[in-house]
Amino acid sequence: MSEAPTPRENTDLSGHSHAERAFLDAWISGRLAHAWLLTGPKGIGKATLAYRMARFVLAGGGEGGGLFGGPPESLALSPDHPVFRRVASSGHGDLRVVERGFTDDKKGKRRTEIVVDDVRGIGGFMALTPAEGGWRVVIIDAADEMNRNAANAVLKVLEEPPRNALMLLVSHSPGRLLPTIRSRCRRLALSPLPEAQVAELLGRARPDLDPADVAALARLGEGSIGKALALAAEGGLDLYRELMGLLATLPRLDPVALHGFSERVGRNDADAAWRTVTELLGWWLARLVRAGGREGRGLVEVVPGEAAVMGRLLAAGSLERWLELWEKVTALFARVDAVNLERKQALLTAFLAVERLARA
Repeated sequence: MSEAPTPRENTDLSGHSHAERAFLDAWISGRLAHAWLLTGPKGIGKATLAYRMARFVLAGGGEGGGLFGGPPESLALSPDHPVFRRVASSGHGDLRVVERGFTDDKKGKRRTEIVVDDVRGIGGFMALTPAEGGWRVVIIDAADEMNRNAANAVLKVLEEPPRNALMLLVSHSPGRLLPTIRSRCRRLALSPLPEAQVAELLGRARPDLDPADVAALARLGEGSIGKALALAAEGGLDLYRELMGLLATLPRLDPVALHGFSERVGRNDADAAWRTVTELLGWWLARLVRAGGREGRGLVEVVPGEAAVMGRLLAAGSLERWLELWEKVTALFARVDAVNLERKQALLTAFLAVERLARA
């Protein structure tokens, strides 16, 4: 099994040439915005692009001009370049990366949000003379994880940006950001990758996987190579098959199988399985609603028999009732994480609610 490189180590950027070109054109024109907001779903390459942009700027515009000494044609930097190596090892003095910090309980867990202590000092950092005579760069990943105080601290920096300083904000949900932050950034909206491209990248990163599994994981990834890789690492496809096996018994669930599955997934030491199953169940219910809205047209199965299950359920209840159920299940799972409800009971509650509607 091979592992995909982290964004700070990744040499490849797939599917976002338009965004790369926009940044490169701004650099060549001499009118580079002081702050860029990179938006789009999780796992599609936003952080990879941010590090690519940072390395390019810290190297003073990449590794030279294009053909015949013209302007640079790409943001790419060779992994042998000293700037690339120092960024990859977190050792570049002119780059600061802001992420969620760690809790104080000595368990090594990251906090659920970026707090003001995580962003403290970035204004002073960006105002300093660059250690290597070029630029200072700050990457915030992900900006929508900032709480109000952290966001206000970043806003103050954006209101009075220093010279030769660049801020790159990675955002999965830009609507959660302060409007004043969004308005002070140039936005680059990145789109989900084509399914075939996700499959190609996944197969390259995980050559141990069966081609049929690669195809199924790429479909589950919905344009996100990061999501597909996470599902592969956490046994997500096997869990999805188990989930579909339970749903296939509707309108009457198998109680023994249901309790066994909920017991295993709901254990306190099964965080990855719990997160994966709840996300997959919510995703599948949303997919059911979308399929009902277009009367099943264009539905491509992840596992065999999935379309038949959806057809039975949509015939049993109206689209509005399935939409309402999806909203309730999503809210239930969110409450489990927020107030530490019992996981097994929450999963049983969700499945039994699906069963009641299927038997209506």
